[in-house]
Amino acid sequence: MKTKLFTTALTLISLGLASASAYAENLRFGYASNATPTVEAMKKFAELVDQKTKGDVTVTFFPDSQLGGEREMVELLQAGLLDMTKVSGGLMESFAPVYGVFSMPYLFDSQEHFYNVMDNSKITTPIYESSKGEGILGLTYYDSGARSFYTSEKIIRNVDDLKGLKIRVMQSPTSIKMVKMLGGSPIAMGQADVYSSIQQGVLDGAENNEFALTIARHAEVAKHYSYDVHSRVPDIVLISKATMDRLTPDQRTAVEEAAKESTEFQKKAWTKAVNDAKTMSEEKFGVTFYYPDVSEFQAAVQPMYEELKSDPEKYKVYQAIRQQAESK
Repeated sequence: MKTKLFTTALTLISLGLASASAYAENLRFGYASNATPTVEAMKKFAELVDQKTKGDVTVTFFPDSQLGGEREMVELLQAGLLDMTKVSGGLMESFAPVYGVFSMPYLFDSQEHFYNVMDNSKITTPIYESSKGEGILGLTYYDSGARSFYTSEKIIRNVDDLKGLKIRVMQSPTSIKMVKMLGGSPIAMGQADVYSSIQQGVLDGAENNEFALTIARHAEVAKHYSYDVHSRVPDIVLISKATMDRLTPDQRTAVEEAAKESTEFQKKAWTKAVNDAKTMSEEKFGVTFYYPDVSEFQAAVQPMYEELKSDPEKYKVYQAIRQQAESK
């Protein structure tokens, strides 16, 4: 399977290189299916890089999982077959454990708290650089919304309703532990397999933002969405360290500036798009939204924070995030 993936990657990437051979640098950027604001933000990044470098650096996209799932694309970065990708911060825990902090349940109080933390370079820069040893660097983040549970049959109104349910989670040890503590049976798998797994009964449901209902069309097989709002896991824009080292200082600055500006672009479009996705889910697909008391869920996962104290690196980041909320 991996041999086939790399063969496909080499073919697509060679096409991208052939079409861009006239440029000094062409960044090969692969990504999975995403909500419109995120796709537009990545396109904005490409436009800004082109403008800032006067065409010396361009971007060729390989969208919609052409090169595999998010894990495969990170591995392609490591292998030098891709220059950039955008993946969930939850997945990055497998490559740099400190990213696991972002998967901690009820870490952020609100979207405003989330933005305040993610825009604070003192907090995020050490995290982005934590995967340097794996040949990967973080450039910026995109909002990926608040994650909640949705199911095909059983409605989740309280913690007891999760008991025994087979729930898809990201390939993140922290997410797996969270669902276990809530009584569910976590199953880690790529996003591309979720629809068919719910449809066939392999899964009872999943946890994600509202776009999973519309973009991935999970609303066709899961009609019950419960706003327990257990996490806000950022998407992370990644670049190969080898690629960054290859760029000139001016090109590196342009790429870094373009990445951050694309984040601001995405933030402005995100909230409206979420509301539109919710409306579509209700009106087109017949999804019902529920609003459980989250205090019961918060209490159930509290032991995870006691355990976090045994990991000084993660706990330090957690304290910085909480201090950001308390300093308001």
